[in-house]
Amino acid sequence: MPISTLRIPARLVSVLALSWALTSCGTNIRPIICDAPASSVGTCTCGSGTSACPATPGPRFLYAFGVTGQIQAFAIDQNSGVLTAIGSVPIPYSISDGLTSVNSQFLFASSRSQSQLYGFSIDQTTGVLTALKGSPFSTGTLTAPSALLSPPNSSFLYAADIAQVDAFSISAAGVPSEITGSPFVSGSSVSLATDPSGEFLYAPDAGFPGSVSAFTIGSTGGLTVVPNSPFAIPGQTDGSPDGIADTGSYVYTTLSLTDQIAGFSIVSGTGALTPVPNSPFASGNNPAAIVFANDTPNEFIYVLNQGMSDDDGSISGYSIESTGALTPLSGFPIPIVGFSMAVDSFYSLSQYLYVASSTGIQGFTINSTSGALTPLSGSPFAASGATLLTVVQIPPP
Repeated sequence: MPISTLRIPARLVSVLALSWALTSCGTNIRPIICDAPASSVGTCTCGSGTSACPATPGPRFLYAFGVTGQIQAFAIDQNSGVLTAIGSVPIPYSISDGLTSVNSQFLFASSRSQSQLYGFSIDQTTGVLTALKGSPFSTGTLTAPSALLSPPNSSFLYAADIAQVDAFSISAAGVPSEITGSPFVSGSSVSLATDPSGEFLYAPDAGFPGSVSAFTIGSTGGLTVVPNSPFAIPGQTDGSPDGIADTGSYVYTTLSLTDQIAGFSIVSGTGALTPVPNSPFASGNNPAAIVFANDTPNEFIYVLNQGMSDDDGSISGYSIESTGALTPLSGFPIPIVGFSMAVDSFYSLSQYLYVASSTGIQGFTINSTSGALTPLSGSPFAASGATLLTVVQIPPP
């Protein structure tokens, strides 16, 4: 299949690659979880019990879906970032823009053309995938699920759809059931994002002139529109918001038609959005996927630019300033023809960045001070036809 037909998946991978971080407790072990309440995400108070920080991290796995009709699984070496293949499972290839895990226990892939979700259980030790009983699951008539999102530590699964967001609750056996009120009316969204607390959901509206819809996530998974949503992108007439990332304090969305990145501050407690100073910011040609990498106290945004042709593309890197403004990192853009990105961890600080590219999965170490990317030993890693990536962090024992 020509590479040009694979350009759509890269637009949605921002939701697959969010990284949430907790600060250290005076130890060289990178923090994983802690006893701090949900209201103090971003802090870590050492305490008693199995959730005390620091904790020995559980294994990490990377999953790649692509045109070869399979999901490939890899173990991530936490000391080097190197990927080791651990097997694959077949899945009928169809246009799919969604790949994500639910509570680190189940992996789901979406099929727009078939209106279905393919589900797998994740072996908590080996990362091996096993198809769930009853998979694939129908998402209902007149649905076209694309990008998938599951808030951290929840049993909810959301799918971007045509002018709506489909919502599901995942049972202990991995079976999805539609949440009351679903589908929820939205703009023409091609990606989704949530904050680290799982309190809000954001969806860029790719219609003209472009905006971002905001929802509060209820205790049963239902979505409620945030007052004054959708939030307009200043100065835009044809920005076409695309990929989206949520840092917990800011929301960023790529504007593929104007080669820019729009930034918003999140109003604490309400989820409302306010444009950050000097937004939108310049990017490379045709920005699509976007990921957030946290290496406290430094925070970085990486954007995959799909360029103007099949052999043109790059990664742009930015530091996030105290105001939410983006400052380009030295040494960027980096030439690369890629389709999607993912960072290595959802529980601890980000160390590695992975890109599904035309030559396999390219891996990089993230410099915690400068944000510079250094290729991993052995990169690129063989992954035939990979277009979508997601990383699963198994909780500490």
